[in-house]
Amino acid sequence: MLFSLLAGGAVSADQKDARLHDLFSRLLIAPGPAEAQVIEGAIWHIWVQSDDGAVRALMEDGVAAMSRRDYRRALSRFDQMVAIAPDFAEGWNKRATVHYLMGNYSASLGDIVRTLELEPRHFGALSGRGLVYVALEDEQRALEAFEQALAIHPNLVSAAVNAEALRKSLREKQI
Repeated sequence: MLFSLLAGGAVSADQKDARLHDLFSRLLIAPGPAEAQVIEGAIWHIWVQSDDGAVRALMEDGVAAMSRRDYRRALSRFDQMVAIAPDFAEGWNKRATVHYLMGNYSASLGDIVRTLELEPRHFGALSGRGLVYVALEDEQRALEAFEQALAIHPNLVSAAVNAEALRKSLREKQI
């Protein structure tokens, strides 16, 4: 199924990939989380791709370092990536994620802004912004970020769960 979602003519893979328009349209009308997850996977597959071999190597090494919780190495790789490919949205998003994991919330928010400038439909960055605002105890901004993610990806379960919890918390504070 993923292959059929990715089929098409030769295009460069990143946030400018021509296949994304159709995938985002399908994401909006997916009947449920299972179907949406397949489409989401196809989007992520495109987002992390680069035609530049150095960027690909940095992405692979940075992601591997993140999975090992070697955040210093991951940050170093993603710093290099955004330096050599400043128009590659996923480099900024990955660096934002590492900053978040390291507790560098201001730096994470800055990288999220750049990610969204390059790819305004980046539901991962929007959801990440929500998580940063949760960590900063800014529930209203967190809720807004999760709702923005859900406007793009209505079946993003983690954003839906977080948004509902924040709505409940904000309602309780109004009482």
